[in-house]
Amino acid sequence: MKQNPLLNIQEFGQSIWQDYIQRNIILSGELKQLIDEDGIRGVTSNPSIFDTAIAGSHDYDDDIRAMALEDKSIEEIYRFLTVRDVRQAADLFRPLYDSSEGKHGFVSLEVNPHLAHNVNGTIREARELWEAMDRPNVFIKVPATIEGLSCIRRLIGDGINVNVTLLFGLPRYREVANAFISGLEDRAAQGKPIDRIASVASFFLSRIDALVDPLLEKIFKGGTEKSGPAKKCHGQVAIASARQAYQIYKKIFRDERFRKLANQGVRPQRLLWASTSTKNPEYPDVKYVEALIGPDTINTLPRDTIKAYRDQGNPAARLEEDLDAAGDVFESLSALDIDIDKITQQLENEGVEKFNKPYDSLMETLKKKRASASKTR
Repeated sequence: MKQNPLLNIQEFGQSIWQDYIQRNIILSGELKQLIDEDGIRGVTSNPSIFDTAIAGSHDYDDDIRAMALEDKSIEEIYRFLTVRDVRQAADLFRPLYDSSEGKHGFVSLEVNPHLAHNVNGTIREARELWEAMDRPNVFIKVPATIEGLSCIRRLIGDGINVNVTLLFGLPRYREVANAFISGLEDRAAQGKPIDRIASVASFFLSRIDALVDPLLEKIFKGGTEKSGPAKKCHGQVAIASARQAYQIYKKIFRDERFRKLANQGVRPQRLLWASTSTKNPEYPDVKYVEALIGPDTINTLPRDTIKAYRDQGNPAARLEEDLDAAGDVFESLSALDIDIDKITQQLENEGVEKFNKPYDSLMETLKKKRASASKTR
């Protein structure tokens, strides 16, 4: 019998999470099966996922109707539905969390994406969500905006687990890691425990290639002396970014500054590869999985990518292959007048908006369902 690549990938120190949550997969036993048979070690969510789950199914209609009859606001309904899903999923993962001493078994819930540039609003909502979920194996997702950096530091200082999302660029990643460490130092200075605080830095991948590839195509189709370097970079920028990020991770979390904290039992902020479904149909389904397998990392996969990897995966430690080539990609981009830092900032800005739209769509759906239920009184 063929071995399951999703299970075998654990041999190389990587955890696979599912980038999807819905009440039905929790209640039907599907999520439990993924944990038991495929070794899924966590779940991530975002406004787009909840838009699909709530607006695209009838799983939540009875609850929406009941809360509408109690005159609950749209925001209260949304909070109740999402918090309950995450709590139930976290309970399924709790045995894994306990047996791994807090390394695995996490579920993530994001703050309102409209708060991405609002420090006080993000911190207030993150604290409310953390208290409402009341589970040690949950993450509060906070975007890696400039404003998000101070939120990360303060929330870690509060002892709240943080999943840093919408991370695209290497300079910003350094700032995110520093914010995490600073938050730990703040908390340790107050004499508070830091040994069970967890954090991940979610580095988004396929969106990088989706934006850079057309720029490269325009260059290599021009037939100039820059065509060769542009072709070599095509489809390689996201993977090169991830490999460079991993080298930064190793340097930061092996440094004396972090080792002082590690001596108190805290774990590094792991890198999590996100946006790993391919946007280009010409690329293999598992492009952003196979190339980025390495120790102490996480890859969060949509359901289709999980199925594809189960069917065709070939796990091996590849994250640190061709590191010189990864560096060459960035040198080539500079020579081609492609400003990768400007591009990753653009992706961050667009990413916030891409989460705002499904959130707003879902709020509109809840508004309509609430209004419909109110008419039936």
